[in-house]
Parts: sequence; structure tokens; C-alpha cells
Amino acid sequence: MKGEARVGEYGCPNRNPFSDAVGKLPIRIKRPTLIPMTELEDRLRQLARVPTLLVACDYDGTIAPIVDEPMHALPRRSNVIAMRALADLPQTHVSVISGRSLRDLAALSRLPEEIRLVGSHGSEFDVGFVHSLGPDLAALRAEISVEVSQISSEIKGSFVEQKPTGVSFHHRMVSTDDAAVAIRRIVDGPGALDGVHSRQGSEVLELSVVDTNKGQALDSIRRQIGASAVLYFGDDITDEDVFTSISGPDVGVKVGEGPTSASFRVTDTEDVARLLAQLVDLRADWLLGAGVVPIEEHSVLSDQRVVAIVTPEARITWLCAPRIDSAAVFAEIIGGQSAGYFSVIPVGEPHAPRQRYVDDTMLLETQWDDLTVTDYLDVSGGRPELRAGRSDLIRHLEGTGSARIEFAPRHDFGRVPTRLEVRDEGVDVVGSTDLMVLRSPGVTWELVNDGNHQTAVGQVDLSAGPITLELRIGTGTLRPAAQSESLRRQAAESFWTGWVNRLRIPDVHPDLVRRSALAVKSLCHGPSGAIVAAATTSLPETLGGVRNWDYRYCWLRDAALSASALVRLGSVEEAMAYLDWVLRVLDEREHPERLAPLFNVAGRHLPPEAEITELSGYAGSRPVRVGNAAEGQVQLDVFGPIVELAHLLLETGAPLSGEHLRLVQSMVGAVAKRWHEPDHGIWEIRKPPRHHVHSKVMCWLTVDRGISITENFLDHCPDEWLLLRDEIAADVLDKGWKPEVNSFTAAYDDVDMDASVLAIGLWGLLPPDDERFVATVGAVESTLREGPTVYRYRADDGLPGAEGGFHLMTSWLIDSYLLVGRRDDAGDLFDQYCELVGSTGLMPEEYDPTSGRSLGNHPQAYSHLGLINNALNLAG
Repeated sequence: MKGEARVGEYGCPNRNPFSDAVGKLPIRIKRPTLIPMTELEDRLRQLARVPTLLVACDYDGTIAPIVDEPMHALPRRSNVIAMRALADLPQTHVSVISGRSLRDLAALSRLPEEIRLVGSHGSEFDVGFVHSLGPDLAALRAEISVEVSQISSEIKGSFVEQKPTGVSFHHRMVSTDDAAVAIRRIVDGPGALDGVHSRQGSEVLELSVVDTNKGQALDSIRRQIGASAVLYFGDDITDEDVFTSISGPDVGVKVGEGPTSASFRVTDTEDVARLLAQLVDLRADWLLGAGVVPIEEHSVLSDQRVVAIVTPEARITWLCAPRIDSAAVFAEIIGGQSAGYFSVIPVGEPHAPRQRYVDDTMLLETQWDDLTVTDYLDVSGGRPELRAGRSDLIRHLEGTGSARIEFAPRHDFGRVPTRLEVRDEGVDVVGSTDLMVLRSPGVTWELVNDGNHQTAVGQVDLSAGPITLELRIGTGTLRPAAQSESLRRQAAESFWTGWVNRLRIPDVHPDLVRRSALAVKSLCHGPSGAIVAAATTSLPETLGGVRNWDYRYCWLRDAALSASALVRLGSVEEAMAYLDWVLRVLDEREHPERLAPLFNVAGRHLPPEAEITELSGYAGSRPVRVGNAAEGQVQLDVFGPIVELAHLLLETGAPLSGEHLRLVQSMVGAVAKRWHEPDHGIWEIRKPPRHHVHSKVMCWLTVDRGISITENFLDHCPDEWLLLRDEIAADVLDKGWKPEVNSFTAAYDDVDMDASVLAIGLWGLLPPDDERFVATVGAVESTLREGPTVYRYRADDGLPGAEGGFHLMTSWLIDSYLLVGRRDDAGDLFDQYCELVGSTGLMPEEYDPTSGRSLGNHPQAYSHLGLINNALNLAG
């Protein structure tokens, strides 16, 4: 036995067997006391967070007390309540695997059909699994039944239970000596017949003509439902077949006395009920988002090649390498511990830490009373393009106490077994496609097997001096770095603060503007010039729902808007690098009008959108996706923001060249060929294309700004461009305006509202004082604004669930308020908007005003560029 847990001391609530109306999650009654932490409880917490959970158990002695008369063995009511509650939870399956016949098991347990019953040690499944004996096996079964019944008739107190595949000889009420004699006669007699399989249970001897066991039955169920982990309770000798077969994240619990291969032991059926009830709470809470770190409370580190996500407790839960759009090395934020993490925490019972960025940098400091962790990605090389493929994550620990370190990298989101090797001065991540080592002088490591993976665990005494951990991606050497940690830290501080100091920061919420600028800068991929939409994949737009998308790519539109915000702050280098990236993308394609809306950071097409079924998702929000099918959509709005960026650069005096004019001409040419077509629009709705008003406005913007740029370069522009601009504008004003709702609407074919139509005034197709734009601002406000947030739309988009308000649309409404003269409303909404940032100044994509939760991928470029533009516009 590997461990032992006494459950009798645990507090546990009464359970309600019924479910509430939302998500089929059970109603919970407040606990009277806190539950003390144990190793078993910790394992339950881990099980509660797996994608698909299977809870299985024996019947007699596990959920039903052992009684003298087997047909009087009724399940404990508290067990039934807990099992029914578990079966009601999403991605949670419950099964009872008993030695009893399936008929008797169903009659006695009276469990609902949601709980799968398996009888005769796995021989009898439900529909589709009942064994139909052939003539030979039926004759053999009849023969052993006659012989065992004859022996039983001679042994007072014994009886025979007939089963579809054999018989059971019960001897609970028989003396030890008489039972031994009877068992020997049965084993040497009918039990010795060819094709007969015997199995000794608790005061019962089983004979069967079908060779199966509970371990095989459990494995069959597991494969059918795709269970990520199993929790199994059993009291019988026959349950050892399960305990010896489970592995990895699975947990086996022996009920009662006797030798066992199970990892844990409890006393009786009452203890089982308490553990099951506890698991109901843990899993239901997790599925509802309890216990997860709020998305906006995560901080980020960046070297403009990769991005790491860090919790308020200095736990790194996200890092893709060697690029921001590569497979994840740490993915706990969307997959739990088994998906990888890197933690540092004080030994003992620390208070909640304080966390902040060091001045205007991407260096993050997390501080407890006796431990300070400073995290950063090394940028001491200055120019990120010079260090392509190489990233160094540095964690500097100092203080007066001891710290526990857990290094749990995982290959490919945890889908590939990860082995570690302890070497002098650190740990080698074995078998990584890209070389990876952790340099950690002064740390003694212990390798712990964790399912298919290994985790390195160490403890350090910081009173002897500081410790530096250096995760090196792209090299296998553990030799000391050329520069000391302090010099590298100074270089990193200078890199970020030097850049921020060159910006023109408005006096409206200047701290948040600086942090937003740093957030956008962190999403710029230095080696290529691409700018990604966000650092993560599959952080949900609906908690527990399916609106989970991969944003680690470069959307042409999003990147152009991000670069424009930085240009307005005074930094043009990101915009110039991005336009060079776009030029390279265009050079590889003959038809710019067929330009995909997004690419990976290298300017290549994405892999097909796929689901990682092994990952549980943030707060149970599945599926977790990689890739993005929007790449195959038609989004005709993408050209406008690119040409607008070039126009903005021209106004600032940036060194645009003939190559940039060629880029603009390609964009205008693409619009001329396709502006009249329907498209999927800015929101990438996965339904048939429509004539979206926003897309038409962006087509107009492409031509309008193209005219201005071309006249600046050539002192004239093609006459057909002037005609095209007027034609698109007239089309939008004629077909986009809906008098019946006194507003522009999402598309030409209906009157559903969409906040993106504010673009018609924001980019100047209509002047701000035009009554149609003023009315549209009012319509967006009345139909799509809710408190501090604005929804993109409320129409059915073909997906289940409802997303939160969209931060960028809140920003657009703020700017629209300013344009129509409602300055006080703009300032008030902006202040509310700023209240939604996390404690270190970062924002994801959306906000749900009902639950008060932030939603979506993080940090989101849209959210931060919107804040920057609002502050600049409010500052005048």
C-alpha cells in the first residue's frame, strides 16, 4: 500500500440529488467546516480538473454495506446521491462494476440509466455487451451449476447464485473449516474443467465460462468514453484486477482491510460517500470556473519571440517555444498540471504575494515576506531578430527563507511523454524537438514520475544566497552565460524603459497607456515583423462553452491596427517592420485579392484547425483548439487597416518607399476586384457570407487612403480610383442604412445590429455630425452596450452560448461619443473601461457584465490598442 487516508475526519455537506437549470450542475449546500488537506484530497482536486473523468466502483462493500443476505444489500443513500450528482456533470461518467449478475445489480441498486452497470465481473455489459453463450459454453455452464449446487446442498449455510456466465458459491454463513472443504471440492471438481475460470472473492467463489475481469471491463469503458483519468473504489479481491491495471493520473482506493495494490485506503462505505460528495463539489466548482486564476490577473513576459504567462503566485502556466505560435511547453492554463508548469513558492504556509512589473518594463516581481522572484525573458541582445530561435527565461530568487521549485515542461501540450535528465548545474529536457535545458546551479533535483511525464522538484535555502534559474530554449549547454544575471537584468530593463521613454504618452491614465503599449509591443514578433492578436489559444469567450479559438497568429487587420496605435504614440519601427512582413507575404502570392486574413508569424499558412482532446480547457471550456479555420474565409475588410497604417506613417514623415506604394496599389487593386462580393466579415462568423457594412467601409477606406498616398508619391492618382471610392460610398449609404431601425446595421440583408458599423464615422465615410452616424451611435448604445462593455452583436451566430462584451467595441463607442460631442459620456465609459484591467494592467478580449468575469485570449492586442486610442483622443 503506497499511502493511506482516513476519511472519517473529513467534513462533508449534505447533497441535493437534483440539478439547477444552468449547466446541469448540482445545487450545493454550504460546508459546515473546512476540509483538511491530505494527499488523497490533493489527488481528488487533480482528478476534478481532467477533461473526461470516469468514476467507477464495486457494489457490495463499496457503495452498499456487506450484509448476511446478499439480496438485502441496498446502496447507501448518500452514495447514490453523490453518484447521481457526478453523472449529471458534463464530461463525467459513472459506472458500477460488480460480480453480481446484471439483473440483480440493477434490481438492487436502482441506479439511473446515466450510471453504467456492468455485471458478472465484466461479462455482462449493458445493451450491446451482453454475452450470448454458444451451445458448448451453455452446456458447460449447466454442468458446473449442477455440480456446485450439489456441493452446496451438503454445506449448511451456503447457497449458489446463478449468473448468465457461471455460478457463485457464497459461504459467508459457513464455518471456516466447512468452507475450506467445500472450496477445495469445487476447485478440484467443476472448477478444474476445461474452459472454466475460477475467481475467489470476499467469502464467495466464482466460476465462469467466460474469461474476463473487472480490470478489462473498466478498460473497455474507458476506451469507449475516452476517459482522461479514472477514480476507482473497491473492497474485494477481484477489484485488485483494476488496481493493478490503472496508472498515470488514475487513483485507486481500497475500501476496508486486506492487502491491496491501491494507492489509498478508506474504512467503509460511508467514507466512500464522503469522498464522492467531495469530488462532486470539486468538479462542479471547477466546471463553473471556481479556483481558476481570473484571466485578467495573469501577467506576461516577452522577448518578442516567445511569451510566457505567469499567475499572481509566480507560476508559469503558458509558454510556447521556439515561437509564440509553436506547441506549448507549459500549458497548465488550458490543460491542468499534466500539461506543464514551472512554479516557485515559499516553503510553509505563505501569505498571498504582491506582484508588480518593475517600472515600465516586462520584468515581473512577485514578493512574499521571505521570498522575491523576479521573472523576465532575456533581451540583452537588444535586437530580437538577432536571436531568432533562442530564448532564455530567467527566474531570480532571493530572500531569507526556503523555496520549493517544480519544473514540469511537457512536449507538445503534454501529448508526448516528457523525460528529464539531471546533469551538473541543471536539468536536460530529453527528446525535445528544439534543444531545451534548465540551468540551475545550487539546486539539488529529484525526478518524480507523473504519469507519462517526469517533473523535477527541488528545494533551496535562500539564506545562503540568491538562486538563478535559467530556462534556455534553443541550446543544450549548461555552461555559465557570458554576462552575469545582474547585467542581463539591467539590459532587459534598459531595453523596455528606453523604448517607453521615446513614446508620447497622453496625460489620460498614463500608467495604463504605458502598460498597454508594452502589451502590444510584447505581441510583436521581432524576427519577422508580424504582430499576433494575442499570446494564447482557447481561453474561452463563454466560460464552459465552445467559443475557444487560437489567436497566436498574425491577422492582417489586427496587426495593422496594433501598429497604428504605436505610431500614434510615436513609435514607427513596429509599423515599418510589419509592412515589410506584408510585402514579403504579397511577394509569395500572385493574387493579392485572394489574400488570407491571417498567417503564422513566418508568413506561412496555418496547419488545419484541430482540437487537442487531451486538454481540459480553462475552467473546463472545451475544445482546446490549435490553428484557426478563419484562414480560409473571405474577409474583405483586411485591406483597409493596412493602407490606413501606410497613410498614418506618411503623415508622420516615416521613410516610405516605392515598395510601400506598390503595396498600396496592390490593396486598392484587390478592393476593385472584390468589394462587391459578400464576405465573412470582421467577426469571422462561421455562416454563409453576407454583404457586411463594416467590410464595405474598409474597402472604401482602402481606396480613399490609397488616393491620398498615391497623390503624395506621384502628384496624381488614377481617375478610376476616384470613381471607385464614390461608388463604394454610395453603395454603403444606400444599402447599409435601415430607416426602420434608424441606424446602419450589420449587413445589407437584415436589420441586426453590429457595433462594427461605427467605423462609418470613425474612419470618415460620414462626417461626425451626420444625423445618420449620430443615430447609429445611439442605436449601438441602446442595443449593445451593457454597463462598462459593448457587445459586438446579439444575433445568432450559429454557436451555442453567449459571449461577453467586446473590449474593442467599447473603445469604438468611446471614440464615437467623442466624435458626436458627448465628451462626458466618453470619459465616463473610458473610466469604467479602465476598471476592467487586471492588477498588473493587462486585459483579455471580453468582459461578461453578468458574472463580472473577463473572457477570451490574453493579453489581447485589440483591447490594449483600443485603450491607447481612447486615451489619445480624450487628451485631444
